[in-house]
Amino acid sequence: MLRYQEGDRRAFDALFARLAPLVHGFFLRTFREASVADDLLQTTFLNLHRARQRYRPDQKLRPWLFAIAANVRMDELRRRHRIPSTATSEEIDRALERESLERPPPEPGELLDEAERSARVRAALVDLPDSQRQVIEMNRFDGLSFGEIAKALDISEGACKLRAFRGYEALRSKLAVLASELSPSPGGPA
Repeated sequence: MLRYQEGDRRAFDALFARLAPLVHGFFLRTFREASVADDLLQTTFLNLHRARQRYRPDQKLRPWLFAIAANVRMDELRRRHRIPSTATSEEIDRALERESLERPPPEPGELLDEAERSARVRAALVDLPDSQRQVIEMNRFDGLSFGEIAKALDISEGACKLRAFRGYEALRSKLAVLASELSPSPGGPA
């Protein structure tokens, strides 16, 4: 990053090659469309380019970049759901939660194969409040520590850990239903 700040074009290419797949995955998990993830990835790296002189050598690069990506993601969520730009992440969570409540629940009792189980786990993750899902995804899929996530999202580490705890509790509850559907019934086929 320091070489890129000094104008080394190859340094940017190396940064992009190393970090773009992580950022792309971050957007793909939220929006589920490769073309949207592509666009938001470009916006993120454009914002990185614009902010490159504000990067400080004492900062870790990944959390700094994910802070930029998290802001791009929030802007896209606000735009898609017509949420005012002044809305907090909690207000965005409530708006997205209302929208998810309007979707009909999946039909219970169907036989589940591996693809269906995987889809249900992804659906349970998607149904979490955005703030909880974001922390879990950044930790589990992007490999960031809670301290790094807290910096990226501009929240305290305690708030970050609380979001993760609540998210994991909600996932356990949602996935308990899935586990009971997969358990053989007493006296039934094993």
